[in-house]
Amino acid sequence: MMIASILYSGLTLYMMALLLRWLGPWLELEFRGLLLGRIPAITDPCIQFMRRMLPPMGPLDFAPLAAVMGVFIVRLVLVGV
Repeated sequence: MMIASILYSGLTLYMMALLLRWLGPWLELEFRGLLLGRIPAITDPCIQFMRRMLPPMGPLDFAPLAAVMGVFIVRLVLVGV
């Protein structure tokens, strides 16, 4: 039960980091500081994977949103809540 709770929380935090990475340019966030500096390194592998899987959609980048949905599905399958 505790492992499921830790896994659920970790995947939820990862989804939040993906959303923050996606909304960062619109919110004018700088990903260079101590707190936000690690977010691109953590989220970019998943986002790059989604960019390779999705077809080109012009100027719109739905890879971070697809990554959030993918992590949500993984969380749902692994934890079930």
